[in-house]
Amino acid sequence: MRKIAYIALMLIVPFVAFAGAAAELGTEDNPIVWALVPSGETQAILSGADAVVEMLEEKTGYFFESVVATDYSGVIEALSSDPPSAHMAALNTFSAILAAELGVAEVALVAVRRGLPYYEGQIVASAESGIKTLSDIAGKTFARPDPNSTSGWIVPRIVLAAAGVDPDSDLAEVVDAGGHPQVVSAIYNGSADAGATFIDARTAIQDDYPDVMEKVIVVEQFGPIPNDGVQFSTKMDPGMRRTIVEALLAIAATEEGAAAIDDIYNWNELIEQTNSFYDPFRQVLEASGFDIQDFVD
Repeated sequence: MRKIAYIALMLIVPFVAFAGAAAELGTEDNPIVWALVPSGETQAILSGADAVVEMLEEKTGYFFESVVATDYSGVIEALSSDPPSAHMAALNTFSAILAAELGVAEVALVAVRRGLPYYEGQIVASAESGIKTLSDIAGKTFARPDPNSTSGWIVPRIVLAAAGVDPDSDLAEVVDAGGHPQVVSAIYNGSADAGATFIDARTAIQDDYPDVMEKVIVVEQFGPIPNDGVQFSTKMDPGMRRTIVEALLAIAATEEGAAAIDDIYNWNELIEQTNSFYDPFRQVLEASGFDIQDFVD
């Protein structure tokens, strides 16, 4: 029987509850909370987000607060609370689909990287593990960034199953590493035999571990997967949301703003989209037998 192991994670900045708050949203006493997830290095994410927030405040006149949750579900819970304790988010693909299914958030902007609103993922393994093919992963310890990570778990589940490896019964252990670079680190230091990340998360730790490309090898690549982006609470005033979207687009079009959004999640550009942007990918998931409703329930 497979067991789940968890690497201890620390909530970098706690969500602020606004239940019963009399102050109007967007004021100093009730700032707009932008909730992010630890897909990369948390401090880099916060640094970029704080820079963008400063520009947003200047352009919109609203007050903002950026926070980083320990996982994707924490952001969805914050969007789901009444009143919401997060008003805008930077969810990954699957979590954006899930939040839309729950009716707690709507897609407004999608990130562009290297000219494309799509990315690819990879299944990687320790060069010393003996893993050469996907079938070799059976009986091994597998690291994932988060249970709701699109490229780190949702799609890899499908890829493994297609190769004859049941992710629910054939893995010795599943380790929640807390982020894509952390998955690579877990494999590098021997805490896991294999894992999944976006391409190529190995470079995130290359400065500290110059031989990571040799010690953590690529077993399989998959994709394309629609990019992450910015979502808003369905309870946010449409006029306020429109003001913020226009401000973010204007910020991303400047040299300083582009550098700041790049620091968050390596976003090169932002484009306007709606929930329907993810429909083709959702159809792929459903065609593979993946039931989103299981996560909603």
